[in-house]
Amino acid sequence: MKAASLIAPKDSILIASGTTMHALARSIVPVDELTVITASMEVSNILASEKNIYIIQLGGILRHSSLSVVGKYAENILADFSCSKLFIGVDGIDLDFGITTTNMMEASLNRVMMQTAQKTIVLADSSKFGRRGFGRICSMERIDCIVTDDGISEQYRRLIEDCLLYTSPSPRDGL
Repeated sequence: MKAASLIAPKDSILIASGTTMHALARSIVPVDELTVITASMEVSNILASEKNIYIIQLGGILRHSSLSVVGKYAENILADFSCSKLFIGVDGIDLDFGITTTNMMEASLNRVMMQTAQKTIVLADSSKFGRRGFGRICSMERIDCIVTDDGISEQYRRLIEDCLLYTSPSPRDGL
């Protein structure tokens, strides 16, 4: 997965929730120590066997659909940290509305995660472009990088070229 190559030795990162974040976690092979803060219980479970990865599992209200946490408890703990990168999956990327998710509490937590991170990296396959989820996370201007597959339209490619855009050959090759 291309996104895992953006992780530096001795990095401190945030990983949001969702199936794309599970794929990212499975592709992380730390060459040195790595600190991961995550809302996703599954991400923690995937990374738990890596001895060089220190995991901070956020607490809060459990979302059964994603086995992740949301809410003020998860948001408040982030005030004590500063991370180099946030890796976030989204349900929609709309150039006018921004990036979105299906849950308003998850959107709120994602905004707080963005404040904790120096860079926000969105991982989204091409099917997410032109779609809107229920909860707005932020405008496109707040995103530092989008990692996607080469299935995005030329129109979207041109419109987001100000953003650092990584593409991989196809969705099955991993973002």
